[in-house]
Amino acid sequence: MAKKEDLRKGLNSLLKDIEKKSSVEKKDVVKKLSNTVAFVSIDKIEFNPFQPRNQFNETELNELVESIKSLGLIQPVTVRSVGGDKYQLISGERRLRASRKAGLKEIPAYIRIADDQAMIEMALVENIQRSDLNPMEIAFAYQRLIDECKLTHDKVADRVGKNRSTVTNYLRILKLPPTIQSGIKEELISMGHARSLAGIDDSVLQLKYYNDILEQHLSVRALEKKISTQNKKTETIDDQPEKVDPKVKAVVNKLRNFFDSKIELKRNSAGKGQISIKFNSDDELNDILEKMGII
Repeated sequence: MAKKEDLRKGLNSLLKDIEKKSSVEKKDVVKKLSNTVAFVSIDKIEFNPFQPRNQFNETELNELVESIKSLGLIQPVTVRSVGGDKYQLISGERRLRASRKAGLKEIPAYIRIADDQAMIEMALVENIQRSDLNPMEIAFAYQRLIDECKLTHDKVADRVGKNRSTVTNYLRILKLPPTIQSGIKEELISMGHARSLAGIDDSVLQLKYYNDILEQHLSVRALEKKISTQNKKTETIDDQPEKVDPKVKAVVNKLRNFFDSKIELKRNSAGKGQISIKFNSDDELNDILEKMGII
């Protein structure tokens, strides 16, 4: 207990009048805090208003409560100092809620110093990396990093340690109809299913295939095959004779599959023509350029 008290006094000394410290002094405090786990009174921690997760599985929460009662809180939460001996949660809301239900008076915590925007970014990034968020929660978190922290897709990818295309695929599911988004959230369909549905422009068709997944228990591969078969039945090539050269069709299909975009090939009898790639947003254009190795 004496060690905890000594640590608490040391932290209080570091955090005292933090706003009055110079930038150099603040950097020194941050460096020391980044490697220190402190025990913080649980009633001194307020919840994070920017928490990306807003739903908690009651069964899993109760399981964590029992684990904490038996073993204590193993993984520290992360908080920021908001003056005096008060703190605000950055990440670890489920752990904080479970610790309160378990009756703990204090819990281990990493203490950081951050303004609100930096706090949002840290909370979102840490939750994306460490929590079992469903695809919709991840997608919303990525969108918030873009909207609230003014990050580009590339910077989001860098922050969370993912490929840019992975971030873009998550953001695309935010454009799916609410019914499908709800199905993703409730784990009725997987992220693989959602990604395939997001590649369809027509919301009516998206809902049709979504219902097919539920009714026919389609795997991701079966869904992709179904979509591909339907596309082959309906695809046409502008300004082509009724009988299209099979080699030309094969090229167009390969291009469509590679770029995941609509491809148009126009060619006259002399062999002259053009290939065009359609896109609906800057993000889709960036994905195409990325696949071409231009960016």
